[in-house]
This record gives sequence, C-alpha cells and structure tokens, in this order.
Amino acid sequence: MEASIMDGPQRRCGAVSGLTTVKNPISLARLVMDKSPHSYLAFSGAEDFARQQGVELVENEYFITEENVGMLKLAKEANTILFDYRIPLGMESCSSGVESPLHMNGLPISVYAPETVGCVVVDNQGRCAAATSTGGLMNKMTGRIGDSPLIGAGTYAGDLCGVSCTGEGEAIIRGTLAREVAAVMEYKGLGLQEAVDFVIKERLDDGKAGLIAVSNKGEVACGFNCTGMFRGCATEDGFMEVGIWEQ
Repeated sequence: MEASIMDGPQRRCGAVSGLTTVKNPISLARLVMDKSPHSYLAFSGAEDFARQQGVELVENEYFITEENVGMLKLAKEANTILFDYRIPLGMESCSSGVESPLHMNGLPISVYAPETVGCVVVDNQGRCAAATSTGGLMNKMTGRIGDSPLIGAGTYAGDLCGVSCTGEGEAIIRGTLAREVAAVMEYKGLGLQEAVDFVIKERLDDGKAGLIAVSNKGEVACGFNCTGMFRGCATEDGFMEVGIWEQ
C-alpha cells in the first residue's frame, strides 16, 4: 500500500510505499511530513518508522479478502495485471475472458474494482492541501510503485491549488499530472477547470485517468478521459454533491 499528502502553503509533504502492516497509510504519510526530516519513506524503513511513531499496525491478513484472492487467481491464470481503477467502463466482468480496452506502457491490462481514495481541501484563508492513498495494482511486479505516493504525479498542492489523481499510474507519472494543473494555472494563467481540462487532454497521451482539484479561491473542479469517475464534494455550509458520469 502507498500514500502521500501535501500541504500547499509551505509545500511540505510526506509519502510512503511498500507497506504491508500499516492499517492507515495516509496517517503514516502525515507523520513523515510532520515528524521526520524526509519526504518519502518506503518498504522496511517506512514500517520501522511506523512502529517508532506508534501507528496502528495489523497483520497482513487483515487486508486479504476472498474477493481479492479470487481476482488474484484470475490475474495469475491470465498472466495479466488487474488495474486499480475508479472509473466504471460498463464491463460485466473483469475475468481473463473479457478483452480490455486499456493498456499500460503498450501492454493490455484488465479492469478491477476501486482501490484509490483521494482528497483535496481548501480552507477559508485559501490554503490548499491534497492527499491520495491506494492499494495499487493486483498481480503487479514486485517493487512497482505507482503514482499515488509520488508528489507531483498523483498528489500535489501549492499556493494556487490542490490536486489528487487516479487511474493509469504509469501515464499519470509520465505526465506529472497533479503538478501540471498547478503549472498551467501559474504559467498560462488558466482558471482551475480550464487547467484541469487542458491537462487531461494534453498530458495523458493514450493513458486513462481522472483527477479532482480545488483552488485557493474555493473553486472545485474535476476531469477524466473515460466513461466516469466516482467523486463527491462538500462545503462547510452543508452543501454536498456526488457524481459518476460527465455532467
């Protein structure tokens, strides 16, 4: 499991990956940001830091479900990757018998259930923050790290906005997707939704992904280049909205 968090005003950040016993990876990422001299800890070093900080730990079996065991069996039999993807594509099955329209680095991959959770916030002083956490790909190669813990790829927050991404990790990494939203706002003078639309159209190549974002003005935006993306928005005055498809 892996996660990252970023505090926009000071550009402080924390990230972790390769976790197997930390119950809430995003809590450990916050501690890396607040309690360590580093920005990113991984694998055994991250687990050691978790124990030092008294983070809640569980046996690895805590994360194993019958459904995931079954999906892993299918993935191994098909010699494929089951993609951690939050975007419904209308497929009735993700078994090896279903032809996938998605590719990763030119190789076909299958579609699986959501694992990634992202959050972006802005307070009444215009300070933005972002966080992303994921279980990653199923049947991935040992040592593979996705976009979620990578600052600037899956997560970014600065003076202008906060951004969290989901989707094809390799495409998000190549496009430094989260940072690009802030960059085009800063250097091209685009508004938040304009920046999101530009990045989704111009920086993903053939990759499939989506993102959520907030600006220092309190604007909320999202974008994706596939059928839909699960998302929600809430404000302090009680307004709430959820969505899946294009509006």
